[in-house]
Amino acid sequence: MTTESPDITLRRAQQTVDDWIRTIGVRYFSPLTNMAVLTEEVGEVARVMARRYGDQSAKPGDSADLADELADVLWVVMAIANQTGVDLTDALARNIAKKTVRDATRHRDNPKLSTPEQT
Repeated sequence: MTTESPDITLRRAQQTVDDWIRTIGVRYFSPLTNMAVLTEEVGEVARVMARRYGDQSAKPGDSADLADELADVLWVVMAIANQTGVDLTDALARNIAKKTVRDATRHRDNPKLSTPEQT
């Protein structure tokens, strides 16, 4: 297993997660356990977002590393994809094509999006 460059492809990242799980992690958790772990990780992203961009303040000892929390979400998504036979590179390409056709004018014609973004 090698340390990847920041320009890692999605397919290579999926393989790296698989390699890590099979060597260091011993084996995959069950798909249902990984779904629970994904939910937990998304909750951690929500906590960081609520405190950084929302109205909540951080509690003492709160971790606020959004990049690390997002990477945790990606990791678990890749693990679920690996154990269910999903090639995320192909799936993402199909998803982008679907959205491009379906939403060709939808967002551009949405009057709600013609006003400046609220922060």
